[in-house]
Amino acid sequence: MAIVYQKSKSLTDATLHYCPGCTHGIIHKLVAETLDELDIQGKTIAVVPVGCSVLAYNYFSCDVVQAPHGRAPAVATGVHRALPDNVVFTYQGDGDLAAIGTAEIVHAATRGENIVVVFVNNAIYGMTGGQMAPTSLPNQVTQTTPYGRDVNTAGYPVHVCEMLSTLDGVAYAERVSVHDVSHVRKAKAAIKKAFQNQLGKKGFSIVEVLSTCPTNWGLTPVEATKWLAENMMPYYPLGVYKDKTAEEAK
Repeated sequence: MAIVYQKSKSLTDATLHYCPGCTHGIIHKLVAETLDELDIQGKTIAVVPVGCSVLAYNYFSCDVVQAPHGRAPAVATGVHRALPDNVVFTYQGDGDLAAIGTAEIVHAATRGENIVVVFVNNAIYGMTGGQMAPTSLPNQVTQTTPYGRDVNTAGYPVHVCEMLSTLDGVAYAERVSVHDVSHVRKAKAAIKKAFQNQLGKKGFSIVEVLSTCPTNWGLTPVEATKWLAENMMPYYPLGVYKDKTAEEAK
């Protein structure tokens, strides 16, 4: 019988621990498919911090380093400078990257570290119970903003791709989503491009992926994908925010 689909070699057989409807699993799959297609599984090192991605080392069948909360870009910098022939990527959530890890991501980006950052933005702290995150939307209800995020007291959400795209060291910054099939395909292309940039020694690449958190949003999986499309995408527009390769080709 002809094989029409196989699980990626770069994923283990471990059962995912994520909540039903969470799109972390889709993003894992896209990263793993990229490692397979570029044939770099054996030379890739992932760096995962604290948060919903804390157990990612159970799922990627490549070398994985655990980093303290927010410090994945700093750890990835050290790993890649020590092993420059290896492929290094971080897998981070919004509470990790855009809160405690803000300094690390900004300085790794401005130095132009030749790494890939996969940034999962679900607009909330997932693993720790649903508190407001740096990316929580204005008026979004969370455990710590039961009446909605008030920008007068909590400030405005952080737009990571827009911010990092202003830095000279950034080679590529794109925001994608995985809430439906067509967007999953576009997300895969962006992730693959980021890894190709690293192989081509282009510099720092980040792919921000809008993701769902049905449990902490208090929605069903279907409702969560609809909420993402109707609320997150208008506030966090999808698209390429910086692509040095494309700019140089003009």
